[in-house]
Amino acid sequence: MPNIPAKANRKWKPCFSKVLYRERNLVERFFSKLKHFRRIATRYDKLAENFLAMVQLASMRLWLRAYESTA
Repeated sequence: MPNIPAKANRKWKPCFSKVLYRERNLVERFFSKLKHFRRIATRYDKLAENFLAMVQLASMRLWLRAYESTA
């Protein structure tokens, strides 16, 4: 079930959690950053093991970049 806030003029408003929305936003932004790596976006690797290894390397690089800026 999507967790997107309803418009203000809607009569029936579905359940909405700000915490869940914030976490979902972080995950979507992570995948957006991950797709900036051309090798992942175009899936150069044929084997699933190699593709997973590249995703892990890109994830570590993104994490290190974020960790480096906060230190």
